[in-house]
Amino acid sequence: MRLVALVFAVLAALMHLYIFWMESLRWERPETRKVFGTSPEQAATTRRLAYNQGFYNLFLALTAGAGVVLFWWPVVSNTLLIVGLGSMVLAALVLITNDRRMARAALVQGMFPALALAFLGASALS
Repeated sequence: MRLVALVFAVLAALMHLYIFWMESLRWERPETRKVFGTSPEQAATTRRLAYNQGFYNLFLALTAGAGVVLFWWPVVSNTLLIVGLGSMVLAALVLITNDRRMARAALVQGMFPALALAFLGASALS
């Protein structure tokens, strides 16, 4: 169970690294604007906000990644995983409560961390 949790945690971290890459490094590119549904003008106006938000995603990915890397130290690993993955799930909930049209994006953003937390919890019970 713990191994499955760690695999989903890696997938969650990779997803958030990808979000960081899009938001902080490629925000005004046409392919990124298509993903987020923004016009060139909107992207230019929100560039600084997206840059900052992308770094939040990077820090969440690093937290979850550190939890995976430190798997051999269960107390520290679990703490990092719960904080990082829990924050990812909560961010997905904020996304959907802010705009119901973002349900698909919230599902994509929150699915891997939610599964990782579920398997982590199951491994703690076994």
